[in-house]
Amino acid sequence: MSGLLDLLFPPRCPFCRGGVEEDGAICPDCQTSLPWRTGRRAERTVDLLEGCASALGYRGKVAECVRRFKFHRRAGYAKALGPLVAQCAQDHFPMDFDLVSWPPLSPKGLRRRGFDQAQLLARAVARARGMTETALFRKKNAAAQQSLLHDPAARRANSMGAYTLLDPDLVRGKRVLLVDDVVTSGATLSECARVLLTAGAAGVWAVTLASADRR
Repeated sequence: MSGLLDLLFPPRCPFCRGGVEEDGAICPDCQTSLPWRTGRRAERTVDLLEGCASALGYRGKVAECVRRFKFHRRAGYAKALGPLVAQCAQDHFPMDFDLVSWPPLSPKGLRRRGFDQAQLLARAVARARGMTETALFRKKNAAAQQSLLHDPAARRANSMGAYTLLDPDLVRGKRVLLVDDVVTSGATLSECARVLLTAGAAGVWAVTLASADRR
């Protein structure tokens, strides 16, 4: 059956959509040409976070890949993208965490998309550490999608109060690693960190697949 599926739907690199030998692989050309974030360039300051690191720059083929992943129902991309985020987390935050979680979609967004891309990435990060991702947040249905807002002030306003904790007692005294697909202004991750710290979390870190270039 798998051979027949490969003939009908041959494996593709998630970034350039060129052919690869196995599902979940990245083609050799993309492996060398993608805008990798390494060293200090991978890290950025986000309010209330102890640290934030990203595997790639959010531009070119990376931005196109993320858009397909999120908006064109390419959940299978997580097989290739998840390990990139997991490796970034290991490179920059090798310490132990009590919880690995993600900023969730709203119920409306989840119904529209059919899956939560940040949860799939968080699952890969958690599994690489011998853990299971933990749902910590509930997100209200926002007036606007965060990805459609380009002004940092608008993003902060849209994120404020968007998340509540499912079980505040669960995070008290815990070190939490948040996983997301892209960090732009940092408003979403900062708001999640605020909610966690208000409930008594010991500290919050974040890792993402990609980060927008600083303006």
